[in-house]
Amino acid sequence: MRNAEVAHIFYEVADILELQRVKFKPQAYRKAARSIESLEKDIETIEDFTSISGVGEAIAKKIAEILETGTLQYLEKLRKEIQGGIDQLLLLPEVGPKTAQVLASQGITSIEELEKALDQHKIQKMKGFGPKTEETLKRSIQLYKFQKERTLLGKVLPLCRKLKEALQTSSDTVVVAGSVRRWKETVGDIDILAISSQPESVIETFCNLPLVHEIVEKGSTKSSVILQGGIQSDLRVLPQESFGSALQYFTGSKEHNIKLRKIALRKGFKLSEYGLFDRKSNRRVAGDSEEEIYRLLGLAYLPPELREDQGEIEAAQTNRLPNLVDISQIKGDFHVHTAWSDGRDTVEAMALQAKELHYHYIGITDHGQSLKIARGLTEERLLNQNAAIKELNDRIEGITILSGVESNILSDGSLDYSDSVLEQLDFVIASVHSRVKSSKDSTDRIITAMENPLVRIVGHPTGRIIGRRDPLTLDLDKIFETAVETDTVLEINCYPDRLDLKDTHVREAIKCGVTLALGTDAHSIHDLNFMELGVRTARRGWAEPENILNTVTVSNIFT
Repeated sequence: MRNAEVAHIFYEVADILELQRVKFKPQAYRKAARSIESLEKDIETIEDFTSISGVGEAIAKKIAEILETGTLQYLEKLRKEIQGGIDQLLLLPEVGPKTAQVLASQGITSIEELEKALDQHKIQKMKGFGPKTEETLKRSIQLYKFQKERTLLGKVLPLCRKLKEALQTSSDTVVVAGSVRRWKETVGDIDILAISSQPESVIETFCNLPLVHEIVEKGSTKSSVILQGGIQSDLRVLPQESFGSALQYFTGSKEHNIKLRKIALRKGFKLSEYGLFDRKSNRRVAGDSEEEIYRLLGLAYLPPELREDQGEIEAAQTNRLPNLVDISQIKGDFHVHTAWSDGRDTVEAMALQAKELHYHYIGITDHGQSLKIARGLTEERLLNQNAAIKELNDRIEGITILSGVESNILSDGSLDYSDSVLEQLDFVIASVHSRVKSSKDSTDRIITAMENPLVRIVGHPTGRIIGRRDPLTLDLDKIFETAVETDTVLEINCYPDRLDLKDTHVREAIKCGVTLALGTDAHSIHDLNFMELGVRTARRGWAEPENILNTVTVSNIFT
């Protein structure tokens, strides 16, 4: 998929135009980039690019140029116009055009030059900079390198689905293993296992896929390729008798597997990717299914999301595994944006799509009025939307539309709406969107918001953006304690680059007795599908249905 490539180019165009103080155009390119980034299908399969929200004739022509040539002459022209060629610096998270231009004025135009300057502590001596800026730039480089090594799960999943679909034509069974199957938030590569009586045919299909950029290795039962976009994918074609053991082995994690092998040895077995064998006779005793391997090792079957050596093996030995929440139990979505603020689709369209997903309810939570860049709703517009939602509820059957808002938590912990307005809504999400780079007093800021009885949910509590922005420095134990005291729900934001709270935080929150809510943070009807990412994060955090607000009926949400 080249969606990310096209979006990245338009984001850079927007950055440079903003640096040049051009009005309106930066916002147009960013809007187009966001729409392209969230497309459910490959942009190459779209015949009319103007059908994409935010894309007019001019940008549509540029999309065609990028897809045809791999570059954009307009961007090349813009790059030449800016001082010192700062395009490489703009790749760094949290480095904006102004910072990049200041660095370029001092002869620093590449990441390598910046690293050298940081090592020599030259940055903090530059006008307007200091030790804090130096630390921010160091972390920015670390995040950039992390991005190059790991890919967001949400971006990898569409590739996995395409690979599976293509390979199923020549295979009996195709399964994606590795960190994808464990639903880790980022992925290093894609491991695929297949069963086929004609492995050469499967390998040939795999190596000749349009998604393949380069063939690294091609054997009779194994192949490794680099896909378009740079991620590596390995395929192994196996016989049925060892498929289960291979699936268990290549799902991982490494730490989980090491513990399993030790258990196998204590029980007189050898465990490998080829099967479970009796050590004395070398006879295979299991291998065609994971369930049989776990059973013979004296363990309950372990869902892939739990296989991280975080106590799951001990729990499986004593029948204490959690009854994990399942997506089929989700009755609604609490965090949805519409065209009233920075979303692409109408309230009605979002509600109808939620109905298609068999939800009982959907919470409309457009941005608060202090978030100007996202067309946050004024109090008057918010009340108008509330009235419009009531009308829609009278007209649309089979789904309840909850009137809400994502109100911004200001620096002192107050919200950007008066209580008299907020109390007219069904519920309120409170989120931090400003001063996210300054973590000082962030815990008190969030706790103050939680103490407002009108706040039902705290959105994306740590404020992180995976690979781009560090989380706020928070005393999560204190926040979890306050959540229980105030009966405030904490969100697991399902958006691919947030997944906030993350899995380890989910588990700690549950131990403290916190109720959690899943919200897709959807900005289009397609984004509602991000719910599965949130559910899987909840499962990785050992969440059961009673821990998740989305599993209750609409009449019980606010009791």
